[in-house]
Amino acid sequence: MQALRVGLTGGIGSGKSTVARMLAECGAVIIDADAISRQTTAPGGAAILLIAKAFGADFVTAEGTLDRDRMRELVFSDPDAKRRLETIIHPLVSAETARQAAQARQLGHACMVFDVPLLVESGRWRRQLDQVLVVDCSEETQISRVMARSGWTRQMVEQVMAGQASRMLRLAAADVCIDNDGTVSLGALALRVRQAAQRFGL
Repeated sequence: MQALRVGLTGGIGSGKSTVARMLAECGAVIIDADAISRQTTAPGGAAILLIAKAFGADFVTAEGTLDRDRMRELVFSDPDAKRRLETIIHPLVSAETARQAAQARQLGHACMVFDVPLLVESGRWRRQLDQVLVVDCSEETQISRVMARSGWTRQMVEQVMAGQASRMLRLAAADVCIDNDGTVSLGALALRVRQAAQRFGL
């Protein structure tokens, strides 16, 4: 039987990573595009030499990892730099995502969940998926969560949100939606995730 391919997405601070962990506990295989992306920019990662060549050695730390703060500042202010960075990282992420998906199919897993922060924005993901699961919350909840966990200013969070699809666009793309607004307890969220997991054959 063909494995069900579910795309998991949500804005920054929506609780998407928590939902991914809960889906894994229900038996889904999680293929985390963000984690794969971070691996490419870790010491020895496949993107490091390419980034140094394209942007300069000062974008790589002494430990051999991407200087995330410096790069974040650059891509926020320079759309062309953002495109150049994506040209380096996206093909590497796509190749590793495909490798992990092939491995999951070989092992006979019933459901693969592709955890993709910019699923709606990318345009290419939808046709590769059977279902899209969106984790939803209010924009104010997003801002307060990210400020609390990351120590970012409100302006920094709003800058990231401005580069993501709007809440309305994400909801329009959803086959399944899990509400995780500020008043939702972890227990209530876990119940909603289990209900969604049943729809995915888990």
